[in-house]
Amino acid sequence: MNFTGKVALVTGGGGGIGRATCLAFAARGAKVVVVDFDPQIGEDTVSAVHAAGGDARFVQADVTKSADVRNYVKAAVNAYGRIDCFFNNAGIEGKVMPTQEYDEDVFDAVIAVNLKGVFLGLRHVLPVMLQQGGGTVVNTASVAGLFGGPGMPAYVASKHAVLGLTKVASADVASQGVRVNAVCPGPVETRMMRSLEAQRNPNDPGAIADAMRAGMPTGRYTMPEEIANTVLFLCSDLSGNMTGTQVVVDGGRSGSGGSVSNIRR
Repeated sequence: MNFTGKVALVTGGGGGIGRATCLAFAARGAKVVVVDFDPQIGEDTVSAVHAAGGDARFVQADVTKSADVRNYVKAAVNAYGRIDCFFNNAGIEGKVMPTQEYDEDVFDAVIAVNLKGVFLGLRHVLPVMLQQGGGTVVNTASVAGLFGGPGMPAYVASKHAVLGLTKVASADVASQGVRVNAVCPGPVETRMMRSLEAQRNPNDPGAIADAMRAGMPTGRYTMPEEIANTVLFLCSDLSGNMTGTQVVVDGGRSGSGGSVSNIRR
């Protein structure tokens, strides 16, 4: 998986999976554009790439706003001339509470980032890829896009929708040399999992983590670097005829009767 001379654009690039993917792209020769809402963690990712000898720059953006999305696309093209790989990754978990009690403002916020943000990324990156004659996109979905379960109506709905968008977008552009796939992580060792564990059991979040690990055939959460490697595979020529599909990385949990309690990032 050699990305020398290619340009990778990563939203949510300051977080666990996003940062790991930025570092993985850079380690394999890509120039990286790091997009995040939080300038501090975004710049921290750029610094980590530079420390490892890579080439990266940061663009602050709210992925729910068209102007911001247009700006990060323009910044990537102005800096490096093209966008070869797009990891459409930014997302938030929202709250854990039953549907009948779920706060409308939180629901709107989760849908805005996780669904509209992914749509806007596709809307503004795909024309660049079509004009240049090719490219690859990986959208971050989740095992929550495959299963239901209690307490996360906004997150689950948004991730189901991301898989739908992936299938439609891939059909729209496949004949023109652009591939669009999705990655579906289960629990990953990141901030998001710590948040969800604490929400499900504030008095003993570790008990939630232990129970989830016990329900996974591998007995552990996925590491961010393992998701990054999957993303790079989907962006590489090794997956050259894969489009419109999703790859699950969840330690075997979904294959043994998983549910939405397997949430990641």
